[in-house]
Amino acid sequence: MNILYGVVGEGMGHATRSRVVLEHLLARGHVVRVVVSGRAHGFLEKTFAGRPAITIQEIEGLTLVYEGNRMTLRRSVLENLEHAPKSLLKNVEAYRVVAEDGFTPDVVVSDFESWAYLYGLRHRIPVVSIDNMQVLNRCRHEGLGKEALGAFRLARAAVKVKLPFAYHYIVASFFFPPVIKPRTTLVPPILRPEILAARREPGAHVLVYQTAASNEALVPLLETLPFEFRVYGMGRDERRGNVTLKPFSQEGFIDDLRTARAAIAGGGFSLMGEAVHLGVPMLSVPVEGQFEQELNARWLARLGYGGFTRALDRDTVAAFLGRVEEHAACLATYPRQGNEMLYAAVDEVIRRAASGEHAPDVIAAPSMAHHDPEAARRGRRPRRKGNTAA
Repeated sequence: MNILYGVVGEGMGHATRSRVVLEHLLARGHVVRVVVSGRAHGFLEKTFAGRPAITIQEIEGLTLVYEGNRMTLRRSVLENLEHAPKSLLKNVEAYRVVAEDGFTPDVVVSDFESWAYLYGLRHRIPVVSIDNMQVLNRCRHEGLGKEALGAFRLARAAVKVKLPFAYHYIVASFFFPPVIKPRTTLVPPILRPEILAARREPGAHVLVYQTAASNEALVPLLETLPFEFRVYGMGRDERRGNVTLKPFSQEGFIDDLRTARAAIAGGGFSLMGEAVHLGVPMLSVPVEGQFEQELNARWLARLGYGGFTRALDRDTVAAFLGRVEEHAACLATYPRQGNEMLYAAVDEVIRRAASGEHAPDVIAAPSMAHHDPEAARRGRRPRRKGNTAA
């Protein structure tokens, strides 16, 4: 069947997990048109170059501006307004190309991307959501505390209005809270094949992934600690005592991750899910102003898989590294999975949507959790289905 697939371009996590789903769709014989913005466009275009059943169409999406470890709303709004006329023209052209070149989608899939979602709405095509963000809106989260409740409600509202009334929501997560809304299925993190092939061999170094190259205070802080650090994301290739700044390399990064004593990174879901799968304890420092990242970090700490801090300092890093063995023991209990649950859910939902079937509250495919009205009402974790053994 024909599938229109939208990928949001802010951050590379959406692109790397969409690559996994797209490879599966192509293997199942589907024809796919991808609309994608930002850096994700170049990544997917290169990944699928020369593949006859898939085309990659660039669109314009929203961008976020960061200062240090904080997302600045004012600068983000101003930058998006500045580029709005150009963005509108590009997106209108993309609509013309998709609508007029004879490609008629049977189903739309969206990884938190609005262009494809609105296309599906306009043409009355069922939309399937595949992402991690919907865990905010479609699951119960307790014990947040009064200080976080306002930020949680705001983030949940923003996610709720992003892709409302989709045919089904397939939500990737390394934590599995009660599902409180129908048409929702939790699956394990979507893992690229390089991570599935990696084998855990803990070493002595600590992997640090820094998303803001402007954070110049990071390296001097790490230099004061008696550990070896390998830092990615600073855009430099340099050795400074116990700190090695490394240029990005997918192979090098994965090797450093699987052999790391521990990792220090932001609150992005993709890397956190990979670290949990590999059994690497992580200290998470969420980007200020992004509660989705804070929620990931809170669950990471709650489950004992790592730590959560709002800011890095010498004592915080030292305390975390002193508890690595404790975190590793908790990670040993994590129910590791491949992508089989994801694939089964995707196949079933797409088949049922394309056939015109009414959207089911619960699908037959195994999952980490389906909607369970009684569990949602009482705040209990829904009964798991399928094999969740390590």
